[in-house]
Amino acid sequence: MSDRFRFWIAVMIVLFTAACSQEGYEDLEFFVKESGAGLKGKVDPLPEIKPLEHFIYQAFEIPDPFSNRRNQQEKSERDELQPDLKRPKEALESFPLENLAMVGSLRRGKYVFALVKAPDNSVHRVKTGNYLGQNFGLITGVSEEEVKLREITRGSTDEWVERVSVLMLQTQEPK
Repeated sequence: MSDRFRFWIAVMIVLFTAACSQEGYEDLEFFVKESGAGLKGKVDPLPEIKPLEHFIYQAFEIPDPFSNRRNQQEKSERDELQPDLKRPKEALESFPLENLAMVGSLRRGKYVFALVKAPDNSVHRVKTGNYLGQNFGLITGVSEEEVKLREITRGSTDEWVERVSVLMLQTQEPK
């Protein structure tokens, strides 16, 4: 090894030894002693544990909270929504409601009839009480601008659900 290399190694050893000396920490040691001088260790006692009160469940008339939450009244209301499946189907019930178009209206006395065009290009005259679409759509109102109907479909939980739909008058032929 060269003398120059040995010299630098010796200088490094001296510097590392000087850096590890214990001098210069008096202020920190004083701070640690002073900051903990007035402290007294005290832990709050644990809260008193109260014994549990026993409870006997006697509400047998109340529905079980873990069972299905539908009661008999809701079930009977859903059964009222079920459409008459034995009723003969009308001509416009074989088409989806989206494929039907109201193309006009007729007035005879105080009654208003709607003219509905089917996908097979046939035009049908309908009135309140007739059915439209594949979801048991009962026509509840006919005006010169629209046909209001109440559809009954099966929901996600396999129960009958009612929804209101409107078939608007189309002023132009769809392209």
